Amino acid sequence: MAWMEPQFGYAFAPPCRGGRRTSAMATDLTLEGDLVAQVRDLAARRDINAAVQRYMRGLDRLDPDLQRSAFHPDATIDCGLMVGGVEEFVAFSQDLLAGMDATHHMLGQVSLEVDPADGRASGECYFQAWHRTGNEAEGWRDLFIAGRYLDAYACRDGEWRIAARTLVTDWVRDDPGTIDFFAANPDAPRGGRRGADPSENRNRIPIAGERP
Repeated sequence: MAWMEPQFGYAFAPPCRGGRRTSAMATDLTLEGDLVAQVRDLAARRDINAAVQRYMRGLDRLDPDLQRSAFHPDATIDCGLMVGGVEEFVAFSQDLLAGMDATHHMLGQVSLEVDPADGRASGECYFQAWHRTGNEAEGWRDLFIAGRYLDAYACRDGEWRIAARTLVTDWVRDDPGTIDFFAANPDAPRGGRRGADPSENRNRIPIAGERP
């Protein structure tokens, strides 16, 4: 397979590095070493992305345990509205979002620099977040916040998690909102929180042709 330049932030090593190999054994060892390095790099990126995704889901579903699981216990977070440790930040964000009717946090591109051998990594994660604020009497608002998470990650006891996070805000919009769609479509599946979201039962969705 021809060597190709790295794409999408993934660094794949070419099959052989350096000059000519003097034996088939040396070549095999190099290939094996490169493959092991690639697998470790990919596994680290997989686990880091999983932590970042747990964080987002923990916010929208108001699941403090899931949100907390994205961080190492001694992690530090600066979200602009507060700076503190994990427990303080989880309590702050869960309480803040609970005062809103609904939220939707979406990840964009995630750029990572990983050193699996050292157990350290850094990342920049783009995001857009929508929040339904206000109330029925005073009117609903659609608050949009977009920015980036600047992260440091660490692998401890075999687990990659966030060790430090800074939230950078790039733009904000606050527009009049509406829930007319839900009023007109009361039977449409709707997002929920604290265990009431339809996704909680996604493993039990029937598939055509399978036995119940």
